[in-house]
Amino acid sequence: MPTISMFYGIIIRMYCAPKEHNPPHIHVYYQDDKAVIDIKKCEIIEGKLPQNKLRVVLAWVELRKEELLADWELAQNGETPFKIDPLK
Repeated sequence: MPTISMFYGIIIRMYCAPKEHNPPHIHVYYQDDKAVIDIKKCEIIEGKLPQNKLRVVLAWVELRKEELLADWELAQNGETPFKIDPLK
């Protein structure tokens, strides 16, 4: 599962498995916490993150939604997704 972005100690990854289950989503890691974020709805669908980190991740997903969905399509075709710029 390649890392597509990192910022503020948060690691964002996306599986590159063809036919990965929907909805389009990312896997987010921060210290001992893990969460799955729905890209289209911009909401947490599994796991947990500290509230301040969740707000940062959701803001990033909203800003990068088009790039994330393009990466999702690549991953669905078994291709490696591109890196996406972090929050600055």
